[in-house]
Amino acid sequence: MQASIRHDWTRQEVAEIYHLPLMELMYKASTIHREYQQTGEVQVCTLLSVKTGGCKEDCSYCSQSARYNTHVEPHKLMTTESVVNKAKQAKENGSTRFCMGAAWREARSNKDFERVLDMVGQINEMGLEVCATLGMLDEEQAEALKEAGLYAYNHNLDTSREYYEQVITTRTFDDRLETIKNVQKAKISVCSGGIIGLGETDEDRIGMLTTLACLPTHPESVPVNALVPVEGTPMEGNKMVSTWEMIRMIATARIIMPQAMVRLSAGRTEMSTEAQALCFMAGANSIFAGDQLLTTPNPEEDVDMIMFKTLGLSPRASFKEEAKTKLEKDAVIY
Repeated sequence: MQASIRHDWTRQEVAEIYHLPLMELMYKASTIHREYQQTGEVQVCTLLSVKTGGCKEDCSYCSQSARYNTHVEPHKLMTTESVVNKAKQAKENGSTRFCMGAAWREARSNKDFERVLDMVGQINEMGLEVCATLGMLDEEQAEALKEAGLYAYNHNLDTSREYYEQVITTRTFDDRLETIKNVQKAKISVCSGGIIGLGETDEDRIGMLTTLACLPTHPESVPVNALVPVEGTPMEGNKMVSTWEMIRMIATARIIMPQAMVRLSAGRTEMSTEAQALCFMAGANSIFAGDQLLTTPNPEEDVDMIMFKTLGLSPRASFKEEAKTKLEKDAVIY
């Protein structure tokens, strides 16, 4: 019998899971993972920064904020041809989801947004799941992206409601929830998780996961990012989190959101194959591939291919849930 899908988790319940002895936590998460997911299958995603730097936000961890003096040089929106070529390359390298990131506070309904819609349409036609992260969206923009063929939208909560203002002051926690609401209303899959290593407490991590698990619809993807400290940002002196902290986040997310893709995201360059294997055992079944995540390092594709071969992992096919639903409908009709 499968674990039930719930949207009424309390912080106390999530805290009790999060603080389980590590081996027991991993076992429980692995068991639920087997109930809801195909073991040995990992979604491979590629993230491209299509517009880099110059952002008005003051996110304390971000190298792309115009407020900080970092290594990032601002670049305008890439050409559609360049982005489409990058998507083709990603597909050839085994990615089934292609995410485009633009360093905007919010999407604006202008020529740049129209170009993004064109990019979405062309990449969708290639058979890739298209994802975007463009900042805040209103209802009309979300509808336009859906119509263009957008499959998923990334909008991380980053941390708990209580700690949020210690990280970002230029928009609110409720602003983020409003964008997620607009995206879900447009029937676009939501990709939303957070970052650990921002100086938050375990209670903050538990709070963030509880908020995600209590949304009316769980995010289809939940990225778990480890802060990669960037020189020039207020958090440049923060220490990298441990593998065990990543495992606790991944395992807890897997248990309270069983159907979600739990993504091992930023910070993988600091993790050995053995450490990543433990994360997969704890319920992670999605990674970002490529040598860079927006502006921070990431393992190269060939390194991941070797890891997949060593661990006996295989890439998840694009649009798998849609294909499964179609088969089920066809079976009923038959």
